[in-house]
Amino acid sequence: MPAVYRVYVIELSKKVFSENTRFREANPQFNGVLECLYVGMTSKTPQERFKQHKTGHRSKKGYKISSNIVEKYGLYLRPSLYNHLNPMTRTEALKTEEQLALALRRKRYAVWFN
Repeated sequence: MPAVYRVYVIELSKKVFSENTRFREANPQFNGVLECLYVGMTSKTPQERFKQHKTGHRSKKGYKISSNIVEKYGLYLRPSLYNHLNPMTRTEALKTEEQLALALRRKRYAVWFN
């Protein structure tokens, strides 16, 4: 199977921490010093996927496939946190997305992932 998937990281406005209860509850380790982040995976380029999030992209069947958190709070991509990991297979991307998110939380970032 070709390695066509990528993980990506988007920096979020810190407003997400004060305005979104679920985000805040998922990040009790956050001390307000580092950034709030979103970690995702995609078969597109990270730039294409970020644009989809920001525009509230929907599938051909009409299902919303963008994150409300990124749509409202997303600022920009953070390639230094993910470029070294890409590209990979879908299976690897699913695993890496969670591993990267949890590693960033251990470093005291506030992180949202699916």
